[in-house]
Amino acid sequence: MNRPHFTHFKPTNEFERWATVEVSDFDHVPKQMEKFVLQSGLYAVFNFKGMSTDTSIFQYIFGTWLPSSEYELDNRPHFEVLGDKYKNNHPASEEEIWIPIKPKTLCLSLGGCSRLLRFKQAVNL
Repeated sequence: MNRPHFTHFKPTNEFERWATVEVSDFDHVPKQMEKFVLQSGLYAVFNFKGMSTDTSIFQYIFGTWLPSSEYELDNRPHFEVLGDKYKNNHPASEEEIWIPIKPKTLCLSLGGCSRLLRFKQAVNL
C-alpha cells in the first residue's frame, strides 16, 4: 500500500477530520448531517495523556511502534475517542488513539482480522 502520508509522517501533514457520535440506526439523522459507517477491523489503541498540541505520540506510533511491530497500516479511518477525561490542551487530558492495522503476515495467525489490540498503559512522551 502506498500511503506516503503515514510512511513519511510529519505533524504538519494535512488530513480530514470528522466529529462523530455512535447511533443505533440512521432512521432519525438530521438532513444537515452526513452518515458515516466505520468499517470493522483490527485496531491498535493507544491511551494518551497530555496536551493536545503534543504530537510526539504520533511520532512514536508511526516512527517507532508501527515499524518495529508485526503490523502495518490498514486502509481504514484512524480516529480518537475523547471521553470524560478529555480536557482540550490540558496536561492531564486523556484520550484514546485508534490506528487501523493488519498483520504483516496472514490473518490466520490471529484467528481472524477482527480482533482489537488495546495498549493499557498510558503513553507519556
